[in-house]
Amino acid sequence: MNHKASNKLQDLQYFGEYGGVNPSISDSSTYTFLSAKTMFDTFEGNTEGCYLYTRHSSPSNLYLGEALAAMEGTETANVYASGMGAISSVIMQLCNTGDHIVSSRTIYGGTYAFMKNFLRKLSIGTSFVDITNLQAVEEAITEKTKMIYCEAVSNPLLEVAVIKELSKLAEKYGIPLVVDNTFSPLSIPAAQLGASVVIHSLTKFINGTSDCVAGAVCGTKEFCLSLKDVNNGAGMLLGSTLDSFRAASILKNMRTLHIRMKQHSHNALYLARQFEKDGLPVAYPGLASHPGHIAFKNQMNPEYGFGGLLTLDVGSLENANTLMELMQDRKLGYLAVSLGFYKTLFSAPGSSTSSEIPIEEQEKMGLGSGLIRFSIGLDNDIERTYEVMKECMQLLGILNPKAKKALQE
Repeated sequence: MNHKASNKLQDLQYFGEYGGVNPSISDSSTYTFLSAKTMFDTFEGNTEGCYLYTRHSSPSNLYLGEALAAMEGTETANVYASGMGAISSVIMQLCNTGDHIVSSRTIYGGTYAFMKNFLRKLSIGTSFVDITNLQAVEEAITEKTKMIYCEAVSNPLLEVAVIKELSKLAEKYGIPLVVDNTFSPLSIPAAQLGASVVIHSLTKFINGTSDCVAGAVCGTKEFCLSLKDVNNGAGMLLGSTLDSFRAASILKNMRTLHIRMKQHSHNALYLARQFEKDGLPVAYPGLASHPGHIAFKNQMNPEYGFGGLLTLDVGSLENANTLMELMQDRKLGYLAVSLGFYKTLFSAPGSSTSSEIPIEEQEKMGLGSGLIRFSIGLDNDIERTYEVMKECMQLLGILNPKAKKALQE
């Protein structure tokens, strides 16, 4: 797929107020109107091109939004104070009381809880389905369905959504396809493949330094403006706008995203291949053995690889916790939630980021208690990282007998 997102990002150039190579940060909560008529028009809903109040937007947020739109290939983008701020704003903008959502069964735990628990208060129902089964998706659509929601690569099971086919299905029923692309920025061009709205948790790979929480919505000008409308915009009225200083910081980090994603993917693929050779139950979309390998390959930008996330099932929560503590002690990374950091982060999703999903439902979808999610870091010597990881697993007896015998020989 010919996708020049990195070129579009590279071509973005802004001059600061005094000619600086970084745009100036807008350190204001409110903005002056030169005429009372313009202020009136803004409150009447004609907000395009106007800065009213930082909860509405700011120049710093606009710069970051333009960079994100260039990356995803959408008309524009809004930025938010968290990924959940972005997700909840989109859902609340598109759904009313009595409406219905068709969602992937395996999604971020916070999104799952918002849909299953919080939206129930508003009588908005959600059907959670296997997003890789197009028949199941279509059968779940009703006359009240207002969107199909999925993650391009799901959290934490790494199921791969076939976005082009899902977008055809959404178009057939006249509803938007909303895709959370947090796990695969640059790797999967969700908007080009047919997503109506693309969401990101900027907290993760896009920022890359684990020092802030932020989110984004990429889409049409019409939809993004509706989110900021002073009268009925969910983004405006729910108060989830990103702080200008954080927006400026994330924009700077975006300039290295293309380099970082290549290294994350390179390292993850190396480790996944080695773990598979060792006979370990590893899941990574870059492996031919992964159920979503072909789907990912058919819709990816090859230069950015298959992403930085992999999972490893070590049999039990006790094994998972012991291994993660040992790896942290050996300075291989951190026992921490989130992803996209320069160091490897590992957690047991069943008891952390997916704990909002009931145990019986975790079991149905194949989320075992011994599953470890790895966000692979930017290690320069990934071969050394693997050797130390292998030592940890040998020490704890996690490597299977066949692998142990081969290592002893």
